[in-house]
Amino acid sequence: MHRYWGPVTLQCVLGDITRQADIDAIVNAANRWLVAGGGVAGAVHAAAGPELATECRQLAPLQPGQAVITSAYRLPNRYVVHCLGPVWGSDPHPDQLLRDCYANALALADRHEVRSIAFPSISTGSFGYPINEAAPIAVKAILDQTPHLQFVRLVRIVLFSPEDLSVYQRVVAAILE
Repeated sequence: MHRYWGPVTLQCVLGDITRQADIDAIVNAANRWLVAGGGVAGAVHAAAGPELATECRQLAPLQPGQAVITSAYRLPNRYVVHCLGPVWGSDPHPDQLLRDCYANALALADRHEVRSIAFPSISTGSFGYPINEAAPIAVKAILDQTPHLQFVRLVRIVLFSPEDLSVYQRVVAAILE
């Protein structure tokens, strides 16, 4: 699914965030200490190799909503942007923190002249954020940031399951139509 919002293309696809070879930067749904864990963080670290962990140790800890950038090492991308999303039911103001993740990741990528970026659905895995609530926040945060982007022209949301993809497709259609 492709939608255009000014000069930026928004895509929602089914796939593996670590296999987005045509994308400049991927986003890691990180944990506070930027270490390999389960889910997206584990997959990103495994694909990038041990050099990523070495660089991440210098940048940790992260605060919820914060984004940092590293090299992508063995991944087919230039960069990895790491974001710490809110833990559902634990972090105060989870909606704002989730918005901050997407906005901060996009702003940081743009400062590094990234032209394309791929996001997972931040916080909807082991952090427990309900995808039906997270998806509208994510899409609106991305669209709100696009007028401020100089370099980013493609934003791809990579979803792990057909059900998650369907949720995002419905949200994008409702917001943009």
